[in-house]
Amino acid sequence: NHVVPVMTKAGCNSGPCHGAAAGKNGFKLTLRGYDPQMDYQVLTRQAVGRRVVKREPARSLILLKPTLAIAHGGGKRFDVDSKSYRIISEWIAAGTPAPSSRAPRLERVEVLPSEVLLRPGAEQQVVVLAHFSDGHVRDVTPWAKFESTETGVAGVDQTGRVRMQGYGEAAVTVWYMSKVAIARLTVPFPNRVNPNVYRRAARNNYIDELVLEKLERLRIPPSVRSTDSEFLRRVYLDTIGVLPTAAEAEEFLQDPSSDKREKLVELIDALLTRPEFVDYWAHKWADVLLLKGRSQEDVTGGSLPSNTLRSYSNWLRESVKTNKPWDRFVRELLVSSGSNLENGAVNFLVTNTEARKASENVAKAFLGLSLNCAKCHDHPMEKWTQNDYYAMANLFARVGRKDGRRKGEVIVFTKASGEVQHPRLGRPLRPRTLTGAPLEFEAAVDRRRHLAEWLTSEENPLFARTLVNRVWGNFMRRGLVDPVDDMRTTNPASNEKVLAALTKDFVERGFDVKYLIRLILRSATYQRSSEPNELNADDEKYNSHYLPRRLPAEVILDAVSQVTGVPENFSGYPRGTRAIQLPDSKVKSYFLTTFGRNPREVTDESERESSPSITQVLHILNGETLNRKLRAAGGAVDMLIKLKLSPERILDHLYLSAFSRYPTEAEREKLVRAMRQADRAGREAGLPAQESRRQALQDLFWAVLTSKEFLFNH
Repeated sequence: NHVVPVMTKAGCNSGPCHGAAAGKNGFKLTLRGYDPQMDYQVLTRQAVGRRVVKREPARSLILLKPTLAIAHGGGKRFDVDSKSYRIISEWIAAGTPAPSSRAPRLERVEVLPSEVLLRPGAEQQVVVLAHFSDGHVRDVTPWAKFESTETGVAGVDQTGRVRMQGYGEAAVTVWYMSKVAIARLTVPFPNRVNPNVYRRAARNNYIDELVLEKLERLRIPPSVRSTDSEFLRRVYLDTIGVLPTAAEAEEFLQDPSSDKREKLVELIDALLTRPEFVDYWAHKWADVLLLKGRSQEDVTGGSLPSNTLRSYSNWLRESVKTNKPWDRFVRELLVSSGSNLENGAVNFLVTNTEARKASENVAKAFLGLSLNCAKCHDHPMEKWTQNDYYAMANLFARVGRKDGRRKGEVIVFTKASGEVQHPRLGRPLRPRTLTGAPLEFEAAVDRRRHLAEWLTSEENPLFARTLVNRVWGNFMRRGLVDPVDDMRTTNPASNEKVLAALTKDFVERGFDVKYLIRLILRSATYQRSSEPNELNADDEKYNSHYLPRRLPAEVILDAVSQVTGVPENFSGYPRGTRAIQLPDSKVKSYFLTTFGRNPREVTDESERESSPSITQVLHILNGETLNRKLRAAGGAVDMLIKLKLSPERILDHLYLSAFSRYPTEAEREKLVRAMRQADRAGREAGLPAQESRRQALQDLFWAVLTSKEFLFNH
């Protein structure tokens, strides 16, 4: 409680210094002091008593070097007259008492003020209080470490002095020993916004109340409501991954009802019951669970043969179709046993054959925590230690697997023995969840069931919180915590009140995913225009307007197929299978690979590539995928020619199909004139009327399908 915080604050046990895996110059401490007993042995029993000299503390190397009384590669860390020096000196003078199990344990850290509104350029000292198990509270500000999440808004020095450097909100994260706390400091933007802007803003549910509260605090005005066509296209793409048909768009836009927006409730409910909803969300969860098929060259690495993959995919689709509660969904993945062909959920433990990897994937997928770093050492950005890592991995140590009688069949069962060895200690640790008490090695408890009960418990805040954040990110482009699967304490939410309220509601509603989706879709926040106003154009965090984004690879390909009327052919799948329906990420498709589909190699949202590239541009402009569909017999171009529609009606149909709107008058005038000019030029060149019209329509379709308005949701 005293010596370790001093060394942590000074950086002695950090990764670049003596906390490195090999230490420095023969002196190795545990990273950030996660094992005080081991550090005690290193400090007091090594270097022939030179590191600490009990009779003359001032001659101790751990005081001489950090004060630069003698040469020190790490430079000066504290002064002789500092509190840090005095604490270590007094510990040595007292006879270097060892860590004791009777010592008070740190229970939590509090930072004051936890939330404050400041002026530009203002300074604020934050105070860190440590609460211990014996009830006493100590000011540990000098020993805490500080970091700002938004250095452009607030800078903080290592004394806890914050200087506001810009406009917006910054979270200052505070580390003390194994605990983290957050202070939020805000400087409102220098915008002049009439308070009535917020009072009159639409409020459809509590999401809007909490979002508007944050916007008013920051003085960011919300954008206006989206148009009917914008919302219609948006909600289809975000919810079921397909465009409205021209007929659906026309029916909605021409509805003369004054309460059309109120009817959106009916539209949203209808979308949640469509088969495309199952396709879209099963595909999304397949990315998280890493469903992928096995090629002839790949017989390991978490891949599955076709019949096994089909079993897994069918279970996943049925779970989405029946709106299986999220806690039950995850419990089935963790505790299921038996044949993976008869129970698709068993395949989670068939693909995660190694206990450590299974533990890592569970933490990442369902808690938003990356434990990988703790495999070799204490996590550098979180509180989890190497001991935490191997204790949790041991919960999967007794998963048994054996081949069944059928091709691809694996039987999963619970073994009576088996442990994961801790590489540094050379022995297993008692199995334990990240925040729970350890089990005895021979406890008559199913370790997987014990993990599942802890994971899905209403008292486990990260479980529901992670799912809520993933769903919010699907509809709002970015999560309240961003990235959506990085839920560590040191990565705070942009609007903690919204995330907390949604999480509480989600749990109270029995982990109902459709209820959560419906709540977000009905909010005025989701229904805002993507067009920013002059005062919120720079906001990408606080939901003052909808954030446009490029469509996922599978949705783009399906949309192109839908508008052109020419389905994509995937080897081994029936004609008409859409990209979003593919259970396997390894199905060959140059288009999907180019546009960044998730390869499903690791559980990480960043595996799906959404950044533009030259290859994407070249393929969409002149690649085989689009050109082949425009030339195909029996497609939309053929249909429009056979129907002999007027240029005006053709244009309406194409715009409704691709953009869910009618062309503007300027677009209509320009494009109708171009089509008629093309018809005349064709006749003058002696071309058949149908052929000149075909060329004009192919050019028109190409222009629409390569536009930013088509490739983006907005």
